[in-house]
Amino acid sequence: MTAEPDATEPGTGGAEPTAVSITEKAGRFDGVGSGIAWRAWLPDTPARAVIVLVHGVGEHSGRYAHVGNRLAIDGFAVYALDHIGHGKSAGGNANIGSIDGAADNVAGMLDIATREHPDVPRFLIGHSMGSLIVLHLATRAPLDVTGVVVSAPPLDIAIGNAVQRALAPILTKLTPNLGVLAIDPTLISRDPAVVRAYVNDPLVHHGKLPARTGTEILHTSYLVKDRLDKLTVPLLVLQGTADRLVAPSGADVIEQHAASTDLTVHRYDGLYHEVFNEPEQDKVIGDVIEWLEAHLSGK
Repeated sequence: MTAEPDATEPGTGGAEPTAVSITEKAGRFDGVGSGIAWRAWLPDTPARAVIVLVHGVGEHSGRYAHVGNRLAIDGFAVYALDHIGHGKSAGGNANIGSIDGAADNVAGMLDIATREHPDVPRFLIGHSMGSLIVLHLATRAPLDVTGVVVSAPPLDIAIGNAVQRALAPILTKLTPNLGVLAIDPTLISRDPAVVRAYVNDPLVHHGKLPARTGTEILHTSYLVKDRLDKLTVPLLVLQGTADRLVAPSGADVIEQHAASTDLTVHRYDGLYHEVFNEPEQDKVIGDVIEWLEAHLSGK
């Protein structure tokens, strides 16, 4: 697998003045589904670790620029890809194709990042559907990473009745792009500016999510729940208690059934779905950095 970098440009790395300069980098690689767009936020000093950020359904990696910059300021090399059907990657309509293929692309992004920054610890951070993809990757086979961070994991899903669930695989095969589920943007964050930016972002999918993506999420949530006894890597779970897009009880499922002996769960009282985009985001990102730094010796 080869990566083809686009132009690079320096970034400021955050709202606060800092002596650390950040390089923003972008490119594409030929993964599952082909034409996978990626971007990175890199410190100007040797990386302390590599992180691959995995975005959620209907959005794209660019919405995590503030997270990538903050982590890069602290010395982490941060890479993020756009899933098939999302952002600047191939496909469209937020059609993920398959979660298995998306997990392969995350593994491909991790390989690219590792080649550029060898011999340092490796971490994965996933949000919502991205956390499901990360958990799928970490439980389908042994995964050589130092730790995993998941935000709003969709593991406790109650969608439709028995007949609707039985029809879902047929629907996704016959009409994979049929819109079946709308996301209310006011539920992503309590910050009106975040909601406005989401609504006006041309790279965000604003229609209903397609049948294939919905079915893939539902099916994979069942698979991952059945394999949580294989989840042994150090794990940090982030969950807003006022999340109305993903059941907060997904964090409980992990806490109760994951085999990891190094498991931390942060429940943020009153926060909505996107904890990295809430008014308390500095606290949330700070908690992630503190956890990452505590695990740097585990490479």
